[in-house]
Amino acid sequence: MNMAAATSLSSPKLTFSSSHLQTLCRKFPLSFSHSFSSSLSLSKPLALAPVSLSRRPSSISPFRRFAVRAESENGAEPLHYDFDLFTVGAGSGGVRASRFAANFGASVAVCELPFATISSETTGGVGGTCVLRGCVPKKLLVYSSKFSHEFDESGGFGWKFETEPKHDWSTLMANKNAELQRLTGIYKNILNNAGVTLIEGRGKIVDPHTVDVDGKLYTARHILIAVGGRPFIPEIPGSEHAIDSDAALDLPSKPTKIGIVGGGYIALEFAGIFNGLNSDVHVFIRQKKVLRGFDEDVRDFVAEQMSLRGIEFHTEELPQAIHKSADGSLSLKTNKGTVDGFSHIMFATGRRPNTKNLGLEGVGVKMTKNGAIEVDEFSQTSVPSIWAVGDVTDRINLTPVALMEGGALANTLFRNKPTKPDYRAVPSAVFSQPPIGQVGLTEEQAMQEYGDIDVYTSNFRPLKATVSGLPDRVFMKLIVCAKTDKVLGLHMCGEDSPEIVQGFAVAVRAGLTKADFDATVGIHPTSAEELVTMRTPTRKIRNSSPPEGKTDSGVKAAAGV
Repeated sequence: MNMAAATSLSSPKLTFSSSHLQTLCRKFPLSFSHSFSSSLSLSKPLALAPVSLSRRPSSISPFRRFAVRAESENGAEPLHYDFDLFTVGAGSGGVRASRFAANFGASVAVCELPFATISSETTGGVGGTCVLRGCVPKKLLVYSSKFSHEFDESGGFGWKFETEPKHDWSTLMANKNAELQRLTGIYKNILNNAGVTLIEGRGKIVDPHTVDVDGKLYTARHILIAVGGRPFIPEIPGSEHAIDSDAALDLPSKPTKIGIVGGGYIALEFAGIFNGLNSDVHVFIRQKKVLRGFDEDVRDFVAEQMSLRGIEFHTEELPQAIHKSADGSLSLKTNKGTVDGFSHIMFATGRRPNTKNLGLEGVGVKMTKNGAIEVDEFSQTSVPSIWAVGDVTDRINLTPVALMEGGALANTLFRNKPTKPDYRAVPSAVFSQPPIGQVGLTEEQAMQEYGDIDVYTSNFRPLKATVSGLPDRVFMKLIVCAKTDKVLGLHMCGEDSPEIVQGFAVAVRAGLTKADFDATVGIHPTSAEELVTMRTPTRKIRNSSPPEGKTDSGVKAAAGV
């Protein structure tokens, strides 16, 4: 939103270069109430009577609380901004904030790098990580890999195959990439239909109100950083032979034997994918268990189930070097020995905020040691006119959370409705095989925060497995406050867990009690009905002296980050 309208919208726009303004100042010693951008290097603050300088008519109330704060604390503002909001990064959070802001009447621009399936310093694409090299392509590969398990299940139901089904990797990659092209086109249309200006190129922050996109400068009342994160590979000898999750989604050929380094959700998802596509899969983790931060029962259960499907876990092993043999095969040396014969070695050891070479340090934006942008509860950085949402802030690194943060920011800036993102009861999923769904607290977090809890668990063989003959099982868990009967956490590992938990997340967020669950009629025969039929606690935990106040519930860990 530009300066407040004090005259009609027909008032002329005034634009001056820095040199022109300085010349005018020397000739006409006027007193002004509004100061100009510090980039003009004027010795005295200047001001004009408030004039409508907006690029286009707007129905928004001008000089909102946050807009005024940004302007006054930055010290000065120019006569004219090119945009009310300039967003760097067209991923989930950036697109959501930009579209909503435009719908609220703001003039908005977004810059994004050209499309490519693998990200780099010069490539990206409208849609961002989730759409182009994260959630969506990963889920497509999960769908592809699940068929092998379904073929195995089908025998008990009377299906016979004259020949073994064969998988064609090139077909999967071609269809996956065609879908990504379709989706990035849809995101471009979403921005265009909202009236957002899309600028292709790399953005760099020049000052609190200016962005440089490949040599062209754009000014904005507010700047939003929504550039997400990128995977990283630790530097060990031979690390140049390793791949990350970007590359794993776009390989020219399917791995025959792959070593995956990491025990988080990305590692487990790719382990399930390649195992389902009949690759020999080895997972190397530095701890005793996978999925640090998840509920302990779930960690044990998913590792057991994945092992039964043929995935080999190497626990408490730290990678030390990768060696490439003359035949092209790779070997991974760890603190416990060496495993040979890999066609691929993938590192899934985390992601880092993509803040390198954005110019943030030069304008005073504070960041953490790992490069994440520090923000307050409204997503405002240490520079009042610069904001940040999504993975670049390293709060809860989930696409739906970035969407929530982007929408909240648009409300804050352009609806006169300051809105904090609400991180209570954020549900999440791991698309491992079997998949995981969870919402609320883990048992460990609930013990710390509430003291006295009742824990309900169920570990059973689903109906389908009784005929398929496969060792598939389902695990469910409810964590209940003993004093209030409120359901504090819900965890599930088994087929359809993410779909089931999404529905139950509404109940957990609403604060429903175990009695409410018990009073709900189940749908039969389903696995989900077990969540409303568990009557007897597996264990009752009584800690008479919980910590004073509520401790950090580990939201990030519980969200699978």
